[in-house]
Amino acid sequence: MSAPVRVVICDDQALIRTGLATIVDAQPDLEVVGECGDGRAGVDLARELLPDVVVMDIRMPVLDGLEATRLLAGAGVEHPVKVLVVTTFNLDEYVYEALRAGASGFLLKDAPPDRLLHGIRTVAMGAALLDPDVTRRLVGRYAARIRPAEGGTTRDIPLTPRETEVLRLIADGLSNSEIAAALVISPETVKTFVSRILTKLDLRDRVQAVVFAYRHGLVT
Repeated sequence: MSAPVRVVICDDQALIRTGLATIVDAQPDLEVVGECGDGRAGVDLARELLPDVVVMDIRMPVLDGLEATRLLAGAGVEHPVKVLVVTTFNLDEYVYEALRAGASGFLLKDAPPDRLLHGIRTVAMGAALLDPDVTRRLVGRYAARIRPAEGGTTRDIPLTPRETEVLRLIADGLSNSEIAAALVISPETVKTFVSRILTKLDLRDRVQAVVFAYRHGLVT
């Protein structure tokens, strides 16, 4: 059997932290290896334990979850840690800032337990996860804040027309199955396109692909 996914939970509310840990530890393929109540402790604990996933709250004392995420997974971090942001605050700005900080996923605390578990497993496998309840609202309302890169044009992007089309649909918040239906191709073909896009653009995951698409004016 493969080793369980090692998880660190960082939340300043002890009751929430315990609840999350109980849900996670009840799964045979998941294991909570550490808990903490502030962002600074979360950074230190993650660097010490090297977990597969850190479940991170946003509003915390000492160091908030956004800055903690940036220190663990942001640009320039030599050995980034996968961070799944879980918060009670359904605010687009927090979603966007969490993604900019390097988070691999975003969920709301009122999501059902199975969605939380799915999120941890998804992020641990190297994929990205955005709560479907906030994804389209995020890219719709905050598109104006993600300004296209200076001087760049779509002609400078090393993608084929079909890959560009897939990237636009990713940025619209569509899942692989939804993209497959929209383009009348198989989900396996979509997975191949997504992999090529990430490789060509040197992006870590779908989250970075969304930000890239808006920054380069592929979607408005």
